[in-house]
Amino acid sequence: MKENIVDPARLSLLLNELRLPATKVIWPRFAEQADKEGWPAARFLAALAEHELAERDRRRIERHLAEARLLPGKTLDAFEFDAVPMISKAQVMAITAGDSWLEKGANLLLFGPPGGGKSHLASAIGLALIENGYRVLFTRTTDLVQKLQQARRHLALESAIARLDKFHLLILDDLAYVTKDQAETSVLFELISARYERRSMLITANQPFGAWEKVFPDPAMTLAAVDRLVHHATIFELNVESYRRREAIKRKGPGRPASYATPANTAPD
Repeated sequence: MKENIVDPARLSLLLNELRLPATKVIWPRFAEQADKEGWPAARFLAALAEHELAERDRRRIERHLAEARLLPGKTLDAFEFDAVPMISKAQVMAITAGDSWLEKGANLLLFGPPGGGKSHLASAIGLALIENGYRVLFTRTTDLVQKLQQARRHLALESAIARLDKFHLLILDDLAYVTKDQAETSVLFELISARYERRSMLITANQPFGAWEKVFPDPAMTLAAVDRLVHHATIFELNVESYRRREAIKRKGPGRPASYATPANTAPD
């Protein structure tokens, strides 16, 4: 009957208005299958809704992965937990659920010598959190500090720090590489203070707290920064032989990696 005929062009426009792009693409195939197998209307509608939600999740993860600037190829599956016996894989996997500690604005602190796998583990935790629905930013500490200094020169430091609030976790890699400069350490301290008990941070550092006077020249600032970071924190110490040295022995060919993680280079083999 004529009244049962659906105009595909009009339906496409309606789905555009409703902002259902995945449903717009998939409905003809689902409709054909539903007609062939005699699906009830509720099953057909449920299949479309589930597909739309799955596609929204996929697109969200892609967006959040693009903005996170994680290291390529650094996943928990690729991390050699056996080579770092002081790190509990079960504890790390529990951390990647993210729900309890991120809600409290708790922190993660990773200490160890260069090449010990701190950056790998930090980026891998960030990736797992993104896959679980959280927003993450990975940055070298020096790069972020320079951006915050520039914001301060333009009288926009407060708004620059506020924009970082959209990230549930801010990963600062290589804290100890910040130079001993009052202006630099001042903006870093303001960032730590602003996120305290509100938004979480993951910090990697080559040196223990006792050597942080090289980062914060003011002893009182050092004490205050450490106090805020440690108050609600899980601390991991990766005191192992250089992970990069071990990998260099196994690596074949120079190979230049991608700059940041993408869906293509984070997918498992």
